[in-house]
Amino acid sequence: MNPSETYILNQKEPFKSILLQLQVLIESTIPQLELKFKYRIPFYYLEGKPFCYLNVPSKKNFVDVGFWSAAHLTVHTDKMVTEGRKVMKSLRYSELDQLDAQVLIEVLQNAMEVNHKGFWK
Repeated sequence: MNPSETYILNQKEPFKSILLQLQVLIESTIPQLELKFKYRIPFYYLEGKPFCYLNVPSKKNFVDVGFWSAAHLTVHTDKMVTEGRKVMKSLRYSELDQLDAQVLIEVLQNAMEVNHKGFWK
């Protein structure tokens, strides 16, 4: 088992279930993503560049799906959190039933389009 999978499986509920569902949705939407373990969290890379990450911040009660260079994203930005970050935006989930698969898929597809336009650094 790789460190990213260990990270996911070692989370307490409901975060483990949320992370597993996110992993399935992300990898089935963009199969060419490579899951690595960077900065002590699961990080998806596309063509060697950071794409998005999964994080359960300590002392917080949510799963963070963060998007790299998210300033260029155009869909569902009203559902994303910046919390003072200039470049990163994320979708956050405290419970599995909050996860709207369609929203996540559309954000992933938008991030893919942004990546192919060369905005991703």
